[in-house]
Amino acid sequence: MHSTVFSQLNAVHRLEGRVRWRFRTHAPWRNWPALEQAIAGLPGVLDVRINAAAHSLAVRFDPQATEAGQLESALQDLRLTPVDAVCAPPAQGAPDTREVACNAALLLGSGLLPPAARGALTLAASVPLYRHAWADLRSEGFNSHVLEALAVAISTASKDYTAANTTLFMLALGEYLEESIARRSDDMLKRLLRPNIGTVWVERDGQELQVAADALEVGDTVVVGAGATVPVDGTVLGGEALVNEAAMTGESVPVARKRGDRMLSGTVVEEGRIRIYAEHVGRGTAAARIADYVEQSLTAKSQIQLQASRMADRLVPGVLGLAGASWLLTGNRQRAAAVLQADYSCSLKLATPVAFKSSMFFAGQRGVLVKGAGVLERLAQTDTFVFDKTGTLTTGKLSVTDSVTFDAQFTAKDLIDLAASVEEHYFHPLAMAVVEAARRNHGRHFDHKEVEFIAAHGVASVIDGRRIVVGSRHFVEEDEGVPIDAAQRRSVDRLFRQGKTLLYIGFGGRLIGVIALKDTVRENSRATIGRLRALGVRRIVMLTGDHHSRAAELAQALGLDAFHAELMPQQKAELVAQMKAQGARIAFVGDGINDAPALAGAEVGIAMQQGADIARLTSDVALLEDSIERVADVKEIANATMQLIDRNYRLTVGANTGILGAAALGLLRPITTSVLHNGTTIAILLNALRGGQKTLRARKTPHPASSPPAAKVTGKKPT
Repeated sequence: MHSTVFSQLNAVHRLEGRVRWRFRTHAPWRNWPALEQAIAGLPGVLDVRINAAAHSLAVRFDPQATEAGQLESALQDLRLTPVDAVCAPPAQGAPDTREVACNAALLLGSGLLPPAARGALTLAASVPLYRHAWADLRSEGFNSHVLEALAVAISTASKDYTAANTTLFMLALGEYLEESIARRSDDMLKRLLRPNIGTVWVERDGQELQVAADALEVGDTVVVGAGATVPVDGTVLGGEALVNEAAMTGESVPVARKRGDRMLSGTVVEEGRIRIYAEHVGRGTAAARIADYVEQSLTAKSQIQLQASRMADRLVPGVLGLAGASWLLTGNRQRAAAVLQADYSCSLKLATPVAFKSSMFFAGQRGVLVKGAGVLERLAQTDTFVFDKTGTLTTGKLSVTDSVTFDAQFTAKDLIDLAASVEEHYFHPLAMAVVEAARRNHGRHFDHKEVEFIAAHGVASVIDGRRIVVGSRHFVEEDEGVPIDAAQRRSVDRLFRQGKTLLYIGFGGRLIGVIALKDTVRENSRATIGRLRALGVRRIVMLTGDHHSRAAELAQALGLDAFHAELMPQQKAELVAQMKAQGARIAFVGDGINDAPALAGAEVGIAMQQGADIARLTSDVALLEDSIERVADVKEIANATMQLIDRNYRLTVGANTGILGAAALGLLRPITTSVLHNGTTIAILLNALRGGQKTLRARKTPHPASSPPAAKVTGKKPT
């Protein structure tokens, strides 16, 4: 019979996205983890905290998905079984410390009581175990809880109350510690969730206003001062600040942020004050996406988890048969009880998910968001890495390489200063690169009139009574009518063939020069490729829409195995599919909208931190900081995690098989079997809690293979 949980529910404190109630339950409740889990499953709930002693329930929720009134109605209608109220199997919860203490007191004190009282107390203490075993037997058939109940029943029937009480105590202690370890791995992941920020300051109509964080819109200018949490993902428009990004990237040292730098939600301004252009708000921010991914990762199961669970279930009848055979052949009930104490279920079913969750948390600390245990499993199996070029192997940030003047009145430096004077008001990568070049060279500022922005073309203004236009060739030559003569065209074509992006400057109706810009290779791209090879990656390929000559130059410099240039987005996906058909297990690393099909088609898609939304949503792994080193980090974590799981699996099978064999031969008493079995299970779970951390933390210097020998490069244009 099911009944509602709460007999009384009174809201005592409310904030935007958070509410706290005082409560009373219809019946005495002990299994708080099961109740928290049930409440966490309600629509819109992000986090649940129950203080049993204070009868306090705090719930954090998504205001866009639900509201406090709806949640309160759902809580009042919440129904769980009476069995859940008292106790539940390990999958739902575990004994609390009081139950462990009661079983310990029974074990230590029962020897002082008369036999009749000892039997009655042992039987009473066994009732919850028998209840669970009976429920499991009806719903699932024979499992580990049924075996444990049989062991206790045999010892009790034999009047070996010490053995029965020892088993009850070890079961309670083991389940409590197992659940604590499993919950700790969940809590580690949940620490990646960001708190509700509340209110923020924004600039609107020339004034600073305080608004609710959920009222922010894309395009708002958000003002963040010292001590405040950044509520949006965006780019710094002005000001300077020292920002603590540890919550998002794991970097413990605060970093300086200024105009043009990227900002992540969930980071904290320690000193200074900055203005941020909001590019992602609300559920679209990195912090909110982390919350969503964490919720998914807590329930997602990998193939190896499912296999371990199925194997544990298949071994139960074997243990039961071995116990029955021991009893029939020897007539010794204690030997049968000893066999029933040992099974494979707990270690096999719990150690693997604990290892995965611990590794995902550690990856998050390293600045990598892994969307589920199955991703780590597949990543460990990958033997081919395919990289996009721009924004991945290269920075994706342009820098000025040439300033070519066509007018003797202006030097190359004047040209940059002129462009920067009007471009400093324009929020665009080309403009920011020119402004940065002028800043580095202590450029002169030219006074000008109001700047006119022409979307996707350029900017225009007036300096000394003459119109200045800065932008694309189409804008300057065709829209503004600025002529380009043959000599100028030859200079322009030469720069273009070198793979450079050009910015044209027209002044007073004449083309006075061009500024050339080029993407730069990431400093750690070659080192990352070397680490990947050392981690077992056999082939590394680059796919790009860039010109063939530029792609060949980069592939040779980085020591890649192959490259394909001048590709359309669909061709990237087709090449990934072809490599998969040839047996390659592929991880694709990209950042743009055009990479989304390839990201989705690979076994594992990895999106760079500054990637397009669709790339980050399509990917299996999202980098939280703009460093390609994190790609090698997550591969190393995946490898270490699978190695740990394999070791734990072999340890589980070996230890429990040895315990079972010794118990069947009469070498172990039920008490000894219980202590050995539960002790090894807890040790294996503690080992699993390390996840993939040890290997990566041990690496304090760059990998010796960070400078790989030049590989033979092959490349071709698409047909």
